[in-house]
Amino acid sequence: VARRLSLRKHPECHSMAGGKAIEHLAQTGNRQEHTFRLPMQQYRNCDFSFSGLQNHVNKAIKQKEEEEGIQEGEILSCAKDIAAAVQHAVAVHIIQRTYRAMLFCIKNSILSSKNATLVVSGGVASNQYIRKGLQTLADANDFAFLCPPPRLCTDNGVMIAWNGIERLRAGLGVLHSTDGIRYEPK
Repeated sequence: VARRLSLRKHPECHSMAGGKAIEHLAQTGNRQEHTFRLPMQQYRNCDFSFSGLQNHVNKAIKQKEEEEGIQEGEILSCAKDIAAAVQHAVAVHIIQRTYRAMLFCIKNSILSSKNATLVVSGGVASNQYIRKGLQTLADANDFAFLCPPPRLCTDNGVMIAWNGIERLRAGLGVLHSTDGIRYEPK
């Protein structure tokens, strides 16, 4: 979406990565100016998909470009509102699917309702709007919430290392000897 909105050309976002630019603009945008259909509402499962949302957003951007008489690659006057609406739709989709997964795990005794923890990592965990929504979800369902600081949510290597540190601290699944481990680097 950031690429399609040409946010690299936006004066407030020229040096930001796409997700960060969306989050930044969304802070001052009006998410109610655009309504994007939530993905996969017809499926009662825990799967995520954003392709339908992306198509819907691309059509809305194209329509707005035509209305404003601008070419693809120019900045729309409503870029902040689109960013806010997209961020909200993504957050709601993630929260709904995560809630279903939490219920599924409890119902099937995969997780105990006591001591259950929601761990959020990856690039999406650096988005404060999404993080806050997931924190609220965890709190409402008596789950602990673990999330690394945003500065550690951008690189898979850092996320894997953080997971390793947490497992080491908890004494869970940590091998103290590498004897017998075979690996083949790419």
